[in-house]
Amino acid sequence: MAIQIREANLADADVIVEYNALLAKESENKILDPRSLVPGVHAFLSDPHKGRYFVAVDGDVVVGQCSITYEWSDWNNGWYWWFQSVYVAENVRGRGVFRLLFNHVLNEAQRSEKVASLRLYVESDNHTAQKIYQHLGLQRSGYFVLEKNLRTTYTCSSNESIGQRNQRAS
Repeated sequence: MAIQIREANLADADVIVEYNALLAKESENKILDPRSLVPGVHAFLSDPHKGRYFVAVDGDVVVGQCSITYEWSDWNNGWYWWFQSVYVAENVRGRGVFRLLFNHVLNEAQRSEKVASLRLYVESDNHTAQKIYQHLGLQRSGYFVLEKNLRTTYTCSSNESIGQRNQRAS
């Protein structure tokens, strides 16, 4: 069966929670606190103002996901759609699942006259993901993301950084 893309709903919450936990572990070596993650996913899926999740399904099985959140740009009088929570199940990686998700969101954005840009941020040491995103036409924006964390809802699972793990795997 061909993989299809659809908008996620509350019935998808369990798999989205699972995939977000796997994403954090794989990409940032973080273990998310389910006391924050579970209600966070439910709140997101229940409120379209927070954003939208899309899932890739193979039959009845969710094999990938991404979400978009919104940022208004007064400079462009339009929306920036931010890709977040991008995850593809290990057993279907390399089959173009993210490309399908990306193209679905891109097509929706292009149909809207108010979307100025698609954006995402990627872990600085996640070179594999960076190559995939660049292959799809995304480019470095020139911005450097800074953050002041006000609430930590995860723990690091080891002292090894993602960069060290990637170097070891090379």
